[in-house]
Amino acid sequence: MTRLILPILAFLSCASVVCAQVSPNCSTAIPICNNTPVNGGTSGFGADDFSGAASSGCLERTTSGSIESNSAWYYFRTAASGELGINIGHEASEDWDFALYQATDCNDFGEPIRCNFFDNRDQNTYTGIGEDPSGDSSNAQYEDFLQVEPGQDYYLFINNFSNVNSGFSIQFTGNIFVTNPYDALDCSIVSNLLGSPIAACENDNIILDATTTNAVSYSWYQDTGAGFNEILGETANTLTVTEDAVYRVNVVTTADNIVSDVQVAFSESPVSNAIGDVVYCFDETNTTYELRVLDSMILGGQNPEKYMVSYHSSLVDASDGLNALPKAYEKQMGSEELFVRVTSVDNPDCYDISQSFQLNALEVPQVTFEEQVAICPENPQVVIGVLYPNPNFNYTWGTGETSPNLTVSQSGSYTLTISNSSGTESCSLTSTIEVSNSITPIINSIDIQDFQISNVVTVNTDVTGDFEFSIDNGPFQASNIFEDVVPGDHTITMRDKNGCGELTENFIVAGFTNHFSPNGDVLDETWQVEGLEYLDDPVVSIYDRYGKLLKQLNSPSDSWDGNYEGQPMPSSDYWFRISYIDNSGNRVEAKYVQNHFSLRR
Repeated sequence: MTRLILPILAFLSCASVVCAQVSPNCSTAIPICNNTPVNGGTSGFGADDFSGAASSGCLERTTSGSIESNSAWYYFRTAASGELGINIGHEASEDWDFALYQATDCNDFGEPIRCNFFDNRDQNTYTGIGEDPSGDSSNAQYEDFLQVEPGQDYYLFINNFSNVNSGFSIQFTGNIFVTNPYDALDCSIVSNLLGSPIAACENDNIILDATTTNAVSYSWYQDTGAGFNEILGETANTLTVTEDAVYRVNVVTTADNIVSDVQVAFSESPVSNAIGDVVYCFDETNTTYELRVLDSMILGGQNPEKYMVSYHSSLVDASDGLNALPKAYEKQMGSEELFVRVTSVDNPDCYDISQSFQLNALEVPQVTFEEQVAICPENPQVVIGVLYPNPNFNYTWGTGETSPNLTVSQSGSYTLTISNSSGTESCSLTSTIEVSNSITPIINSIDIQDFQISNVVTVNTDVTGDFEFSIDNGPFQASNIFEDVVPGDHTITMRDKNGCGELTENFIVAGFTNHFSPNGDVLDETWQVEGLEYLDDPVVSIYDRYGKLLKQLNSPSDSWDGNYEGQPMPSSDYWFRISYIDNSGNRVEAKYVQNHFSLRR
């Protein structure tokens, strides 16, 4: 929502007289409209308008023993509908409270509709209704915006908790001043000839106009803290003023005399100090730039409690004081121009927008290359580093080369620094690439523990490297042992983790006893291979130790009874081979089968 802040008056020091626009009691509340007053210190002000009550809304008794303590009352009437806010500016070291009452009678204002009695432990410079203009959304001294309608009367009570105070300022805010910038508040309640208190910036020429029908003469007076003194030679109906004071006009008419006072306060205009362009390193972990770190450089020696620094995306926004960027600015990568506005806390109409700068979010290089690289036996050289370099980056190796990548043939650690620079600023990344020698996989044998509840397969190799294993195209694992392998035809894959080769072997898991005894006792009378049903057209060939073929088992259910051509074979060791049709339709012989068993008589 767009906010518009109207100008206010600067602090006015009242040394020996009561400031004309400070009312100590509700019954004499100062009427205000678009020009709002500043209290130059309220020590000693405030009789108790709460009849000794312990509380009023959130307000409680202060160090004075009653609710009121160095207080001031103001009265205003709304002339339009919309959202209304109030900012009460003060020194960060002071503790101010407020209450807003909607009432037409000061003697019956009831409970406040907005109220804040929170202590200023956070050293805020604002309390009020709506939004803290400094951008501090966590300020506990702020209450919600007020929705108003035309013709509503309000009393604003501002109270200092103790005697430590140097006064306050008031600013009206809210979208009511966007829709009705000049008549949001009803100025007809101000009957003073010279009007409401006047806020100005240093070097402004303020003209007081006392023009009155049937006037005979005008005389002007000035009070800078020691009482009114006539301004000699000023007898016109207007007076141009350039300094803080309470001004009085005495108008003699044909009917009577009119005396009117008005407070005029000038706020010192701030100055924006020039800063150079700002570059900071931007990556996915650092997307926010804290603009507040620039505030002190822009203010120079100016008091940060009296001036507020804001940053804007356009000169128009800076000029209007709208759409201030958050101090924790979520920025996109790249450079953009930001416009600076330095505003008086006392009077937002006193500001400087003369400075701007480039905020450049410089990309931090990222690791886009492998940091673990292997040299394979079949390829004794390898390229390391950045294959697709950014032309805006600089590349420097620990060996002195300045290319984005290197071709190396030796193992070792290689350090690469990548820099992205703008002017004298640089964002860099240093990475170490480890190059190692790798080995081609070799399968020496496969141990198969079959005829188990859980068949176990172990891959054996006599080379040392960084290998991983997979069975039947399943997920790879670091272990060379597989459990719960079902009977049948399988493939085992062994590969180097660094990409230096891959080897695949076929094997079968089948079960058989390592001995049998065909002696007529019914136990172990025949020998056969279990699990052949998982193979396509399996053939088991049985041989004696001399390689003579004794028997072929042509189906999974076939067995050998220990005879050859009707004659029993002697107790001895026998061998067998298994062949089957593979997935390519070729007959192959099973590898890694432990093909030895004994016949016992």
